[in-house]
Amino acid sequence: MAATAAQRALATTASGAPLRMAYLYIPNGVNLAHWRPEGTSSSYKMGSSFASMEKHREDFQIFTGFEQKNATAGGDGPGDHARGTAAFLTSARPRKTSGSDIQLGISADQVAANAVAAHTRLPSLELSTDGVRKSGNCDSGYSCAYQFNLSWRSENQPMTPESNPRAVFERLFGAGSDGERAKSLGQRLASKKSVLDFIASDAKALHRHLGRTDQRKLDEYLTGVREIEKQIEKAEAMGVPADPGVPAPNGRAPESHGEHLRLMLDMMVLAFKTDTTRISTFLMAHDGSNRSFSEIGVNEGHHNLSHHRGNQDNLRKIAKIDAFYMQQLAYFLDKLKATEDVDGKSLLHNSMIVYGGCIADGDRHNHNDLPILLAGHGGGAFKPGRHVDLGEDVPLSNLYLRMLEEFGIKEKRFGDSTRSLRNV
Repeated sequence: MAATAAQRALATTASGAPLRMAYLYIPNGVNLAHWRPEGTSSSYKMGSSFASMEKHREDFQIFTGFEQKNATAGGDGPGDHARGTAAFLTSARPRKTSGSDIQLGISADQVAANAVAAHTRLPSLELSTDGVRKSGNCDSGYSCAYQFNLSWRSENQPMTPESNPRAVFERLFGAGSDGERAKSLGQRLASKKSVLDFIASDAKALHRHLGRTDQRKLDEYLTGVREIEKQIEKAEAMGVPADPGVPAPNGRAPESHGEHLRLMLDMMVLAFKTDTTRISTFLMAHDGSNRSFSEIGVNEGHHNLSHHRGNQDNLRKIAKIDAFYMQQLAYFLDKLKATEDVDGKSLLHNSMIVYGGCIADGDRHNHNDLPILLAGHGGGAFKPGRHVDLGEDVPLSNLYLRMLEEFGIKEKRFGDSTRSLRNV
């Protein structure tokens, strides 16, 4: 008899295979007329944005009715893009500040990562196609830390995502060829230990000369240092990473946005296939991104287009961008479905993948009726192949609570959740 979620080990399926969790974020809202499905249950008709996903019809479900209230203004005024990225995975309201006193909350992926960190080489993997920004004013008085970081370790510590595919590969598997990785790993660990020893000694001397606020900041920094020390100890215990069977990507990120996205998705597939981690987030672009898409014939900036004011030409171009991002998701699902897992099922079968954003219509900046789908079967726990109309505004955190539950993590609440989502 298959084990229940309560009986089986953390982050495993009923068959005992690893269970994966991923979150892919798209910015600036969508063209809802092309996104929304017609009808419900398994007989629904996909919107035209989903054309590339028809072959995966039985592998995902679309939801209507999710909201993220903590991304709304709530008296804080403008800043929907920063609030959207920040609240999407935390279901928490970011403190409006562009200074160092950022405050948000732990994200769903990091709740999971904290619980299963001992099971894999990396607790989690954070990806992006944008640069790293942790300070400065990015959106109407909100820190860039909110807008450029999807994953949060704590209320004031974002998990910095990596945008260079080669750097991701080397983090997963080490530098050099397969035969060179053992030596490379030993050298890297020794170098990190040396740096950490220096930091610890220097920090003790510095601490007594700082004021209370700076001491708190230093303590937060040293907490991060201690986490690195734990990772080094685990890396030494686990030995040389698995051989992924493919060469490392080139040192520079591709100029083509589509190629860049697919390389990062390839890295996620490799991470899951080798069980280097079971948790990943991918900021496909930060909310407010004004990237153009000349490769699909859209030369205007995405954010500018999203303020469409009902202009049909702008809406048509938004729909093209939506379809472009959906094609990347289809590519990802292709890869997962074609990769056999340890139990004979596919990686896609044994995954839970949230895809969507925290703004529905970019012109309205609304944070309800969100464009959200859930791909994968969760090892058999979910019922894909449907359009689920929730019938009312439901906290997105209810879905996250259910995913944590399937991961084997018992939480009564997450963020602003009201209950674990059962109709999945």
